Amino acid sequence: MFTRRGLIGAATALGLLAGAGAATAQDKLYIPLISKGFQHQFWQAVKLGADKAGAEFGVDVTFEGPDNETQVDKQIDMLAAALAKQPAAVGIAALDSQAVIPLLKKAQAANIPVIAFDSGVESDIPLSTASTDNTAAAALAADKMAELIGSEGKIAVVGHSQTSLTGIHRRDGFVNGIKEKYPNIEIVALEYGDGDQLKSTEITKAILAANPDIKGIFGTNEGSAIGVLNGVREMGAKAVVIGFDSGKVQKEAIRSGAMAGAITQNPVGIGYETVKAAVAVSKGEKVEKNVDTGFYWYDKSNIDAPEIAAVLYD
Repeated sequence: MFTRRGLIGAATALGLLAGAGAATAQDKLYIPLISKGFQHQFWQAVKLGADKAGAEFGVDVTFEGPDNETQVDKQIDMLAAALAKQPAAVGIAALDSQAVIPLLKKAQAANIPVIAFDSGVESDIPLSTASTDNTAAAALAADKMAELIGSEGKIAVVGHSQTSLTGIHRRDGFVNGIKEKYPNIEIVALEYGDGDQLKSTEITKAILAANPDIKGIFGTNEGSAIGVLNGVREMGAKAVVIGFDSGKVQKEAIRSGAMAGAITQNPVGIGYETVKAAVAVSKGEKVEKNVDTGFYWYDKSNIDAPEIAAVLYD
């Protein structure tokens, strides 16, 4: 959780920014991106897209994040340190949609444009947000789950976050999709594993022990999905597993049939569009408030199709 210490440290780091502009004397624009972490291949793919845009537009892009997606204070410290360097613009994938707002207000006061990526914040300070329509993507996962279990039976959800908007929107998109369209499907458990595959494995095992007749489980990000997969395997269960994101383990599981399918985003596109928007706003240009980078359902039948292969990653 975001602490008072984090806010004080952030405010101190930004003290020199009062009244300062975002422009610097450097020849190349400096644009830092503060990610949610590095523990998933998803973020490496986002970085790849950011680096590609940095090279194309001739700007200095840095990409960093905390060790895991529970370290809100550490992310706040990273954002404060980046802003203290007076960048041309900054990109943020907020772990907590509210905790970053005090820092974003400081950035706004210092005329440093903010671009959100992957996950928005509960503020209108970001001039653009490059992300997946997570509500719609999770609703598609709900439709696929219903199709695979015959539109009836018990299911569960292992989520990755209660504080980031990706976690909230994927949870709500899936849960509401089931409730609104499939009255004979019952969601008997909704738990959170913080995107950690080991924690998500133990949660899945506990859910299955309490509900041995569960027909399907949805994991809302890469770590959650791998945890669900491992939990189902270890319990010898027959539950349908649906995931989110990509990565080597998920791709192998889908090819083998152990995982029924997953929703993939376009992480390279997210990174690219974030830097592209940051460059534009740093020059005073107008940008779209929301940049939808797209999503796709993939399973054994289409995993090698060109349009799907292009957005998958290891």
